[in-house]
Amino acid sequence: MFNIARRSPQCPRLCRSESTALSQHRLFYQNKQLELYAAKEANRLTLRQLTFFGRSMMDEDRLIKGANYVRTELPVRIAHRLRDMQKLPFIVATQEGVAKVYELYWTAFDKFRRYPPINTLEDNAAFCRFLTDILHEHSTVIPTLALGLSLSSPHLSPDDLDSFMRRMLVSRISRRVLAEHHIALSEMHSGKQTPTTHGEPHVGIIFTGLNVKRCIEKCGNILRQRRNYWPEIQIDGHSETSFAYIKEHLEYILFELLKNAMRATSSHHRTASTLPPLRATIVAGANDVGVRISDQGGGLFPTMVQTPSDLFSFSHIRNAARLQNSRIGALRTLSSSPHGMRATVDEQVGRWQTLPSGNHPDGDATDPEVEAGVGPHPRIGIGLPMSNIFATYFGGSLELVTMDGWGTDVYLRLPKLGTNLEGIEV
Repeated sequence: MFNIARRSPQCPRLCRSESTALSQHRLFYQNKQLELYAAKEANRLTLRQLTFFGRSMMDEDRLIKGANYVRTELPVRIAHRLRDMQKLPFIVATQEGVAKVYELYWTAFDKFRRYPPINTLEDNAAFCRFLTDILHEHSTVIPTLALGLSLSSPHLSPDDLDSFMRRMLVSRISRRVLAEHHIALSEMHSGKQTPTTHGEPHVGIIFTGLNVKRCIEKCGNILRQRRNYWPEIQIDGHSETSFAYIKEHLEYILFELLKNAMRATSSHHRTASTLPPLRATIVAGANDVGVRISDQGGGLFPTMVQTPSDLFSFSHIRNAARLQNSRIGALRTLSSSPHGMRATVDEQVGRWQTLPSGNHPDGDATDPEVEAGVGPHPRIGIGLPMSNIFATYFGGSLELVTMDGWGTDVYLRLPKLGTNLEGIEV
C-alpha cells in the first residue's frame, strides 16, 4: 500500500508526490463503478454463436443490437482484468509494464462505460471508429505485459504468474474478437467488405470453410521465401480438411510452429547440403481437427527449460530465458514502439517488406528467427506462449514432444464443431 504521510506543522499540506500517490491509490483500489461492472459475469460465446449472430446482423436493427452488446460487454471483461491486477502484490502492480497496462485498461474501461447507446447506422459507424482507436491504443499490451511479468517473476510463484498471464491474454483475445468481428460485420453491411475473400467464405472474421492444408502452405511459403535455406514441408493425412475457425488465429499458430521447426532444422543441419523436410500431418476427427508438425531439428535441449511445456511459461523459474538481458531489452523496445504487437502473421510479414531479403535492421542476417518474422525485436519469446493461448481459447490444445538428438513433434488440436465456449476465466 502507499505510505501516505500525515499532515504536520512542518508539512501543512501533502507534498506533490504524496498527493499523486494518494490519487493513484484511490484510482487503483476504490471505485464504485469498477465494483459494479466487476460483479457482472462475462457472457461467453462460441464460434457457432458468433457465426450465427454474424449472419443475422445483415439488417440494420440487428447490427445496432450487436453494437450495443459489444458496447456493454467489453467494459465487463475489462473490469475483471482490472480487478485481477488490483489483487497482485503491490511490488508487482507497480512494476514497469504492469502499471502501464493498468492505466491503459482503466482508460478504456472509463471510455466504454461512458459511451452512449447506439441507435442509428451513423452511430454504429462512429462506434466502429472508436473501437478501431481502442484496438490501436492497446497494440502494445502484449509486449508491455510480458515485460512487466518477466521483471516481476521473482515476486510471484510460477503457477500464480502463468495463471494471471493466461487470464490477461485470453481476455485480451476475447475482446479483440468481439471488436474486430463487429467491425468486419459492419463493413460487410456497408459493402466495404465482401463475404468472400480469395474464394474463401467468411462471416465477419470467422472463415466458415477454412482449409487447413492451404493455411500450412501459405505459412510455409512465406517463411521459405524469406529464407531460402530452410526445409521443405511435406503435407499428408486428410488434406481436404476444412472447418469454421478464425483464420488469423490458426495461421498465427501454424506460422510460429513452422518457424520454430525450420529454424531448429536449419541450425541442427547447418553443414548439410540438403535439409530433411518437415512433415505436417492433418487429421479430421469426429469432433476435432488435428495437425502434427514433425521436424529433425535435434530436439529441445534442456538448457533453459525442464519440460517442453515450460516454453509456454512466463516464469523465469520454468523458463530461464525470461530474464535474459536480450529478451528484456527487446520487450522494452517493442513495448515503447507505437506499432506494438497484435500477434498476427500479416503484422510480421508487413515488417519485412521494407527490408531486402537477407537484411535485418539489427544487422543480424544469420539468425533464422530474426529473419523469420519478429521484425526489429528478435527473440522476445512470445510466439509459443501466444500460440498456446490461441489454441486453447476455444478449448483446443498444443503439446510438444521432443527426442533430444533427433527432433520435435508438435500436436495441435482444435475443436471443429464450434460449440466450445471462450476460455475466459472470471
